[in-house]
Amino acid sequence: MPAVRRHPLVTFFVLTFVIAWAFVPFGSFGAFSPLIAVLVVAPLAQGRAGLAALGRRLVRWRVRWYWYVLALAVPIGVHVVAVVLGSPIAASATVGAVLLSFAVRLVDPTDGALGEEPGWRGFALPGLQTRLSPLAATAVLAVVITVWHLPLAFLEAGDPWSNLSIIVVGTVAVTFWYSWLFDHTGGSVLLVVIAHAAEGAVQHEGLLYMVVWLALAVVLVVVDLRWWLRPAPVAATTVSRPPAPATPPPAPRAR
Repeated sequence: MPAVRRHPLVTFFVLTFVIAWAFVPFGSFGAFSPLIAVLVVAPLAQGRAGLAALGRRLVRWRVRWYWYVLALAVPIGVHVVAVVLGSPIAASATVGAVLLSFAVRLVDPTDGALGEEPGWRGFALPGLQTRLSPLAATAVLAVVITVWHLPLAFLEAGDPWSNLSIIVVGTVAVTFWYSWLFDHTGGSVLLVVIAHAAEGAVQHEGLLYMVVWLALAVVLVVVDLRWWLRPAPVAATTVSRPPAPATPPPAPRAR
């Protein structure tokens, strides 16, 4: 217990890897492991306050309306650009199938959106951003999540080395997009879950789709570089807001 309290992020990362990779010998992958890990580590490390903070991030819906538009429009736009550039998609990706996939991914805790985001963005990113800039914290998180995904390169059909390049490029790219969205919405995991569900609603084949995401990530960093280098918003870290200064009592009136 003391070790968990001293090193909550390390404990979370280790448990996330152990749970996910434990399925690999059986030909599967525990994509929901970040959710399980954070539900274990947050109360052990921070008590009820840790679970409460996670819950607030999960239901933080009071953001400007255009952030909802961006959370949906950016993944849809990347899908469209990739298709125009020649990225193949599954023949079964009809409008109805895509909408159904999006709806299921929003509520399915075994899927990437709800199974990952409470851990990666709801716990790990705020913890990293407590000491690091958004750029440095996202770079660290991108490496961790990429390594976590590596077994999929050998579990999925196709050439493992081709799968590996797709995983590396795509994971690093979308990690920057999700961090940018999370911080700009005051630490809303809900918005990131929506964006993640929209991103995975259509399955592309090949590297081109991930290259489009990488181009978007580069644009986000270059255009908003000053923000990436500043301290993260307090709401997107584990730092508690300082209490408001007490108002001094009014001075007695002279008689």
